[in-house]
Amino acid sequence: MKGYTLGIDLGSSSIKLSLLDIATGTAAAAVTKPSEEMHIDSSEAGFAEQDPQMWWGYIVEGIKELSARFDISDIRAIGISYQMHGLVCLDSAGEPLRKAIIWCDSRAVEIGREANAALGKEFCLEHLLNSPGNFTASKLAWVKRNEPAIFERIAHFMLPGDYIAYRLSGTPQTTFGGLSEQILWDFSEERCADYVAKYYDIPLSLIPEQHPAIGIQAYTTAAIERELGIKEHTPISYRAGDQPNNAFSLNVMQTGEIAATAGTSGVVYGVSSLPKADSESRVNTFLHVNHSAADPHYGVLLCINGTGILNSWMRRQVAPELSYDEINRIAATAPCGSDGLTIVPFGNGAERVLGDRLTGASIEGIDFNRHTQAHLLRAAQEGIAYSFNYGVEIMRTLGIEPRVIRAGKANMMLSPLFRQTLATLTGARIELFDTDGALGAARGAALGAGIYSSREECFGELRLLEVVEPCDEWRKTLTEGYKRWKKIVENKINEK
Repeated sequence: MKGYTLGIDLGSSSIKLSLLDIATGTAAAAVTKPSEEMHIDSSEAGFAEQDPQMWWGYIVEGIKELSARFDISDIRAIGISYQMHGLVCLDSAGEPLRKAIIWCDSRAVEIGREANAALGKEFCLEHLLNSPGNFTASKLAWVKRNEPAIFERIAHFMLPGDYIAYRLSGTPQTTFGGLSEQILWDFSEERCADYVAKYYDIPLSLIPEQHPAIGIQAYTTAAIERELGIKEHTPISYRAGDQPNNAFSLNVMQTGEIAATAGTSGVVYGVSSLPKADSESRVNTFLHVNHSAADPHYGVLLCINGTGILNSWMRRQVAPELSYDEINRIAATAPCGSDGLTIVPFGNGAERVLGDRLTGASIEGIDFNRHTQAHLLRAAQEGIAYSFNYGVEIMRTLGIEPRVIRAGKANMMLSPLFRQTLATLTGARIELFDTDGALGAARGAALGAGIYSSREECFGELRLLEVVEPCDEWRKTLTEGYKRWKKIVENKINEK
């Protein structure tokens, strides 16, 4: 079949759009908006908000840029990937009532703790596989408690990707996986966890209808055809949170397969056929994109908020004149272990891997007579890799052993130093592929619309770029550095 599918990847730093050439199975074009990182509003410590209309504006810009080079009317299906756990509140006219409370906002942590105690920790672990924590339903409960006038006007609440689908289709809806991201899915009973909404006194009528992640969910409107040139009745046939979508993008679909990403946040995501819960909810379980009751697939997700954002902070504050490629080169001139300089990256909101604690980032052991810009830049990348390894240790207690980690060659995975450090710490081979979230969403759209009939056809052109093996020469130094880093982190946890 000729034509394209459109993938939209809504992140917190940028929005990427990709056109997949259906006939060749390869990317025809890609656009990133804006040219600089999107602004995150933080009016108080732990707050993080973005304007949903800003997201839509950049998507419109991106589609119009693509339309200057391609016939947009040849788009056959649309897939959407999005930042998980955010909250968008719309009124009856479909207009946002407030800025979106995004994934790294930690204002609802205490509300989630109260719910966990009230519903029962064991009950939550058995049925929700997580504590209510800082997920979307808890954020909505915060709005109800603190902004009652706004809450009373809410006609629909949804995830960021649901909002983009709504702008394209005019239909308020979510996915079953989306419910699990919002802490509104009962894993043991395979249904909406309406009791969570009832506990928070959230009317069930506010929860949108649900669809599978892969499959036709809605269709674009005539208004979209007039505005953007995408034909009316084009199917929206794939929707997933950024981390399940990253795994899908890498063809991670079956039990034992592992995906990783290191953008603003860092994630290791493993697929299991059994619903598992960490007793402390430091890692989380969601429905994977190909889950069904008859053929269950669960994604066990380790997320560290303060990873790539530490690297970008270091660039702004320590090396503003340098590109990321130059930073990677200079960091590699410092010795492995950074001469004892240790950086803890947890400075971007409450961390699930630390039990929803807001410990903050820190730089430890700095020596003004020895340490240089290169040491700081390397220590940042090593600190991020240490945080990944910390979470992998937790995942191992759930029976997930990452012997091979698949990742897109993007963001921090562009750094040879970082990926070699990560491989050495975890003992896993890292396989880097030529893909990203937007291209993955475009592949998902083709699979969901039936344009591709199988997983094999969908991923036939996925290209392996590089394999990174652990470095024996670095192993001892990094193991010692990790022990030092872990002691600092555990002291921070105990202080809180």
